[in-house]
Amino acid sequence: MKTRDVMTPECRYCAPGDTLASAAQLMASEDFGAVPVAENDQLVGVLTDRDIVVRGVAGGRDVATAKVSEIMSDRVYYCFDDQDVEEVAANMGQMQVRRLPVVNREKQLVGIVSLGDLATQTRRAETTGEALSGISQPAA
Repeated sequence: MKTRDVMTPECRYCAPGDTLASAAQLMASEDFGAVPVAENDQLVGVLTDRDIVVRGVAGGRDVATAKVSEIMSDRVYYCFDDQDVEEVAANMGQMQVRRLPVVNREKQLVGIVSLGDLATQTRRAETTGEALSGISQPAA
């Protein structure tokens, strides 16, 4: 089974020039804690609710004017839409992440896949169990 078969297509994302406040509002309205950052359909970063709190608010930034690009993580983990889900799940466990942006081979953002997607769509307990085991390990 390929990632494109289980991912959430057309995921919501924010742009590097968006304010932290607008990104937080997007996260709140869609009920997620991480959002891909894209420019011209190209994945350029990821912003988490923790980034907003720790690097933004605690860092003294004004969320109404500070830009996503100022605090986003530009070291982005992602997977390809044509990758096997077992490989993606294993990678998620090794990287200790619960969701990954999905790109095509031209590196255009085409969706997002979560551990929950893998659990509900693959029907293979070992696929998600191994990923969850890796995610749950203390960070090195």
